[in-house]
Amino acid sequence: MNPHAIASTGPRAMGQSLWSNRRLLARLTRREVAGRYRGSVLGLFWSFLHPLLMLLVFTFVFTVVFEARWAVEQPTTVHFALVLFSGLIVHALFAEVLTRAPGVVVGQANYVKKVVFPLELLPVVTACSAAFHALVSGLILLLAFAIVNGHLHPTVLLAPVILFPLVVLSMGVGWILCSLGVFLRDIGQVTGVLATALLFLSPVFYPVSALPEFMQPWMVLNPLTLMIESLRDVVIWGREPDWLAWSLYLMVSTLVAWIGFVWFQKTRRGFADVL
Repeated sequence: MNPHAIASTGPRAMGQSLWSNRRLLARLTRREVAGRYRGSVLGLFWSFLHPLLMLLVFTFVFTVVFEARWAVEQPTTVHFALVLFSGLIVHALFAEVLTRAPGVVVGQANYVKKVVFPLELLPVVTACSAAFHALVSGLILLLAFAIVNGHLHPTVLLAPVILFPLVVLSMGVGWILCSLGVFLRDIGQVTGVLATALLFLSPVFYPVSALPEFMQPWMVLNPLTLMIESLRDVVIWGREPDWLAWSLYLMVSTLVAWIGFVWFQKTRRGFADVL
């Protein structure tokens, strides 16, 4: 709790911190989500309206303007917008943490200097807020898919399970970037560019099979590839994901989360001196 104290960094300490502060985490997440729309006329309704408007725009552009198609599996251009939107949900979840994490601790300097507070919760709040908006966008996607196809695949129930490792990975990345953002203020500019690059270097606008064969294995190194492909499997195509690949992704994500937690706990004692 004390930012100047030597904090525990074991995997068990990471889990205990999240569990013991779960109620505070829930309150902070609700405040984070509500605060984003504070002062607007529609308030929290924007969290539903924004992804709905985006889906309508993508549907119009790719159906009317480009007349684009994804593959022979889905012959209509309307499906292209749904497939694309599912990839954007995954990218938006990770990109939100990527772009906001460097400024989280800097923007909450009072928690560092004046209040005894579990600072390690701040990046987790960002990840939980991003997960909430991904959930809302996912509901919009399911509604649109049901309207277009008249049904939903039973595999859609697996969607939260599919995205769970990405939330864990986002927590780890968030811990690292939060700490770096305190000492290196330019990191926020770098992550903004990186988030944009990930949008085009991930299979959001195209399937992995559209790439040259020699490039396809490298796409696996992209942390969003498996999540995007797996989400499309369970929501769009009605297939079960590759559970072996998902399990490996979860293990790597947990390792990254722990490394990020260790880094954050080791460097947090210097926050007050910098801020």
